[in-house]
Amino acid sequence: RQADYLSPKYHVVIANPPYMGGKGMNGRLGAWLKDNYADVKSDLFSAFVVRCADLGMKSGLVGIMSPNVWMYISSHEKLRNYLTESKSLTNLVELPLSAFKGATVQICAYNFNNRRNQDSKGGYVRLTGFKGGDEEMASFTKEAIKNPDCGWFYRASAADFKKIPGSPIAYWLSKASLEKFIDCKQLGSLSDLKQGMSTTDADRFVRNWSEVNYNKIAFGCNSAKEGNLSGAIWFPFNKGGKYRKWFGNNEHIVRYENDGEILINLVREKYPNISDPEFVIKNRKRYFLESVTYSAISSSNFGVRLMPKGFIFSIAGPVIQSKHLDNRVILSLLLSPVAQEIVSALSPTLNFQAVDLEKIPVDQSLLIGGSNERSIKNTTQGLVERSMSDWDSYETSWDFNSLPLLNPDYRQPTLKATYQKLRAHWREMTLEMQRLEEENNSIFIDAYGLQEELTPEVPLNEITMSCNPHYRYGNDKSEDELEALLLADTMRELVSYAV
Repeated sequence: RQADYLSPKYHVVIANPPYMGGKGMNGRLGAWLKDNYADVKSDLFSAFVVRCADLGMKSGLVGIMSPNVWMYISSHEKLRNYLTESKSLTNLVELPLSAFKGATVQICAYNFNNRRNQDSKGGYVRLTGFKGGDEEMASFTKEAIKNPDCGWFYRASAADFKKIPGSPIAYWLSKASLEKFIDCKQLGSLSDLKQGMSTTDADRFVRNWSEVNYNKIAFGCNSAKEGNLSGAIWFPFNKGGKYRKWFGNNEHIVRYENDGEILINLVREKYPNISDPEFVIKNRKRYFLESVTYSAISSSNFGVRLMPKGFIFSIAGPVIQSKHLDNRVILSLLLSPVAQEIVSALSPTLNFQAVDLEKIPVDQSLLIGGSNERSIKNTTQGLVERSMSDWDSYETSWDFNSLPLLNPDYRQPTLKATYQKLRAHWREMTLEMQRLEEENNSIFIDAYGLQEELTPEVPLNEITMSCNPHYRYGNDKSEDELEALLLADTMRELVSYAV
């Protein structure tokens, strides 16, 4: 009976296919997919999409519900090409994780015509930022159909997707954004995005900086040669870390004396068939240089920071280095709403990969000598300096000197009055950071011609300074709760410093 069902052709095929990545397949299934569905073998559902199309007649309609990863990630690029070059996507609804109770992946539902029509524009409903279950999603979808001007309905064609490297189904990008992919050079052609070291034994080679003799750490070295001459054993180590912008997350050190001699010997012992230690200790020639770094994996937003000279970087804290762009311009670009919008199309997950960041278009005005370079560089330097001052105000920084609470500028007759004056300073500094970030954002939005799509505003909880309670404690608390938490922690820090 099953063979009978699978033998004829159908006018309409509807499926919610099984989802299973390559790691979940047994040897027989994996080999069979490789032999029969080589282009779409990365997940079982993608092979079923092709099979369902085979079941449909020419010009038949196919409706699929599946994970949304096929729309974006590189391993599903051939499936995207299949659906946009030989078929015609007619409509799609992209849903949030909350749409189905117990769901562990984000889902999309879509229909396509079993023939090619390159000129047609499909209808797309984007509900990824909405809250609620299946009933609410159904209501939002119906509203989008009735009112295309609702703000979450879009139209896009296969030709639009082809303008973006990798052809992600980024249906919400504006015409101005799409044109930038054609008109501008990509970040990857102007910069080098590199992964760093994997020690293969973090327990032995990685420490928090406060765990070792401070005199055995070399800060600010310009090169491995300078590090060797210092006689130091430990060096600053960039491991990515939590969401923080502009500067910070400088907490770890790595054992790397004599240009990593012990570490390299360990790698050769572990991997005797590998002659080059850069198999794991990658890009050694780029260590110690000032760079832009980011947290490759994040639980929240995209955190990008300036990494000063003297650091060795890891796989979790990759770097960007360029001869055509100033580091501060790269930093501001990646933290701008322009890049955030583009990154969301190229990499909707919270795993930020170099292959996606390399595709970000760079406007001509940002290059060294460009019309916007100097103003961005100056504003960004102010942001970095304020973020650095905030980071160094806590004992967890290796450049910590003294508590802000003991600074003579804020000293008053009582501890309470002193704290109140310091708190007023912190509030002013947070608002100044917000103003500078928004000033930078406006420059990028204007340069990319996205005034109608994006706004420069930055919410307070995204001003990533420890003295800002909205960032430090989250945005789900009242003002009174936030102020009480900040006061309590500041007093604890005073006691800690006194001890």
